[in-house]
Amino acid sequence: MTRIGDASGTGEMIETIETDAGTARITWHRAAEARLVLAVSHGAGGGIEARDLRALAGTLPAHGVSVALVEQPWRVAGKKVAPAPRTLDTGWRGVWPALAGQGLPVISGGRSAGARVACRTAVELGAAAVLALSFPLHPPGRPEKSRAAELLGAGVPTLVVQGGNDPFGRPEEFPPGPYELIEVPYGDHGFAVPKRAPLGEEEALKIIADGVTGWAASLR
Repeated sequence: MTRIGDASGTGEMIETIETDAGTARITWHRAAEARLVLAVSHGAGGGIEARDLRALAGTLPAHGVSVALVEQPWRVAGKKVAPAPRTLDTGWRGVWPALAGQGLPVISGGRSAGARVACRTAVELGAAAVLALSFPLHPPGRPEKSRAAELLGAGVPTLVVQGGNDPFGRPEEFPPGPYELIEVPYGDHGFAVPKRAPLGEEEALKIIADGVTGWAASLR
């Protein structure tokens, strides 16, 4: 593991982690007095610069939650196509010791494909809870190809944050189950909202940040 200090002047701490899937990277946003760690990874089509991940990193540390933004090895290597789910799981397992090594309960989270990884591995890794951002319930236009079993099988307290117009699964498509769901009205898979929507991008991000903050505060 290599630690790189605050080279950017942002207060971020970056770690590189060697995993069986390659080199992963964690960007830490630490709380002054942390009681939880929220570890979140990106989806198959983007990185940790996603607007929702950045909103969480900018909000939760003030509420006692350190945020670890995790880049999977394929992203660190500069590849444009995500590998198979089992390889994503291998990369996540590889960074887990650094996350759990903080001595605090860890919320396992991710957006889209990263949310699937968090659900599949939560019990195995001993996660305190799961945060599923834009869970891809099914491929667009293919509701028969449901991935609900992954979500329903997470086995720990779970929060889903879903855009109201997400083509990978709108909130009303989700089956009943042992999880909470927060809807971001009009939001797409990246939580972008149409210009004519009655709420703007900042309001949409506030729904996400406030919802996750309140949910995290309820975890014991």
